[in-house]
Amino acid sequence: MQLLLENIGQLVQVEEYPAPWVSGKNMAQCRIIPDAFLLIRDEVIADFGPMKEMGRILLNDNTLVEMDCSGRLVLPAWCDSHTHIVYAGSREMEFVGRIKGLTYRQIADAGGGILNSAALLHETSEEDLYRQAVPRVKEMIRHGTGAMEIKSGYGLNTEDELKMLRVIRRLQQSLPVCIRATFLGAHAVPERFRGNSRAYVNEIIYEMIPMVAAEELADFIDVFCEEGYFSVEDTDRILMAGMKHGLRPKIHANEMAFSGGVQVGVKYNALSVDHLEYLGEEEIAALMGSETMPAILPGASFFLGMPYAPARRLIDAGLPVALATDFNPGSSPSGNMPLIGSFACLKQKLLPAEVVNAMTINGAYAMGISDRLGSIARGKIANLFITRKMPGVDYLFYSYGSNPVDVVILNGEINPVTED
Repeated sequence: MQLLLENIGQLVQVEEYPAPWVSGKNMAQCRIIPDAFLLIRDEVIADFGPMKEMGRILLNDNTLVEMDCSGRLVLPAWCDSHTHIVYAGSREMEFVGRIKGLTYRQIADAGGGILNSAALLHETSEEDLYRQAVPRVKEMIRHGTGAMEIKSGYGLNTEDELKMLRVIRRLQQSLPVCIRATFLGAHAVPERFRGNSRAYVNEIIYEMIPMVAAEELADFIDVFCEEGYFSVEDTDRILMAGMKHGLRPKIHANEMAFSGGVQVGVKYNALSVDHLEYLGEEEIAALMGSETMPAILPGASFFLGMPYAPARRLIDAGLPVALATDFNPGSSPSGNMPLIGSFACLKQKLLPAEVVNAMTINGAYAMGISDRLGSIARGKIANLFITRKMPGVDYLFYSYGSNPVDVVILNGEINPVTED
């Protein structure tokens, strides 16, 4: 099959020579071709360019489908590198508690938060978890997301962590979106190990990780390196064990305080260090020259009323930044990437072009897939979306809260993104 997009108002995030990520001042550069065409052949981007050059491509094929994109933008699909969308039920009572003045820590200490989700998940079958997760994935697709990372971490015991990861695998197999799986057994210390977190870390290392690896259920391993959760020493041990089983590290770091998570992430060549609401010169120095992507989650800052990570400071230091939703039931119950982009513009002073880079190529890098997704480049998989009519890229995030996406194309095929 061939799909030809014609008369594109603006073809955005074009790369002639693909790079693995974009950093520093280059994040403000986003190549755009006005009045463009794009040809998809099978599942990959075959060619693109200005409409006046379209005559160079051969179109004598009866499988050709043509789409007029006059006045519309075409972008690579968003790459959401941090989500927790396999969960049971919801936690709106905690939302009400925060409105009444309770902090995230107070809710967690009272048995809410992650432990609340773990209790709900324990009582939920694998089939029900899958049925709850599918509409969340489809909602994300409707907002232009074509790749996402999904973490475990609401199991907190071997059986339930494996259950979550099996659901993620089923989502990978049944839906057209690109999904990467992360084992996050070290998300919180369960009640049965209260006061003895070392014993739980041992369970993660000696029982969970080998079983996750044996079933090939995860691409990455993650740790919530934070005061009151897992220490740098815990994180060090868990990452080493995961790496021995072929799992590359990703880290929850510095969400509530200066935890040392950034430094231990860089030490083990983590693909990304995520959150970073607390960031100083030592963390920036550690990231400089590394291959670790700083990933920012403004949805959690908005929903919890926490400080926003200093994304502007990272970019001005010459570093890259990725943006992700942190879609989860407790601290960021939304998979709306365009809204995340608006938060980044308004609250973190990122330019729209910087946001596009952060939510496409850099998000793809934070999942290890920037060689095949995250930009408009020949030979890359055709995961992209067509907007409704709009004047330009800036409008994507100016018109906050609305869905700019009209058509989603995944693996070279128009996706119906149904409501079911």
